[in-house]
Amino acid sequence: MNRILLVEDHERLAELISKKLAAAGIAVDVFDRMDSAMAAVQQVPYQALVLDRGLPDGDGINFLQRLRNTGLSIPCLILTARDALHDRVEGLEAGADDYLPKPFAMDEMVARVRALLRRPVHNIALDPVHGDLLIKPAIGIMCCKDDNVTLAPAELQIMLLLVSKKGSVVRRSALEAAGWGLSEAVTPNALDVALHRLRRKLLGIGSNQQIVNLRNLGYALRETDTTTAVE
Repeated sequence: MNRILLVEDHERLAELISKKLAAAGIAVDVFDRMDSAMAAVQQVPYQALVLDRGLPDGDGINFLQRLRNTGLSIPCLILTARDALHDRVEGLEAGADDYLPKPFAMDEMVARVRALLRRPVHNIALDPVHGDLLIKPAIGIMCCKDDNVTLAPAELQIMLLLVSKKGSVVRRSALEAAGWGLSEAVTPNALDVALHRLRRKLLGIGSNQQIVNLRNLGYALRETDTTTAVE
């Protein structure tokens, strides 16, 4: 399932947007401030961003510019009551991909978000590779040479994060956020179950990569013959 980040401080509007997108099969994490949204985007590989301009801690344009300055090209739709031409131009020049003035029809908003989701996030490989593993997010499979296995949505997001780190350690909280987002309640053992299934799937396709638990640090993908701390 696609997961997007919504930064909107109007509680009722955020709820309506979230419900409409969820009905369209798009998961949403909602934040009402730029600082909390920035912390989220550093943990979760969102596929798109829906951003309000008028936020309690500043103009959403500043948030977007900060993302672009880090090299993150996540597709962005700006929502705003400012519909003057110079406002639209300002948003697009700051790095927005689309602009939807308030009030808007929910069906149009969903259509625009779907259009954003068809655009690649350029700083992430479309089919990322690590060691002998190839992940194909578009069809939800993990490949090793001539073998492949289907990944559940949470498993896919976890593997995408691990692969993107190229063997570096990833905190447990970051894996939970990647798998289930920051708005979903996660049962205490949900990550353990997902990691167990992923380890079995890695073995099943004959990969020399395995997910290791580096105690008190987190998890990482490492080659089997170089692993010393596995749980």
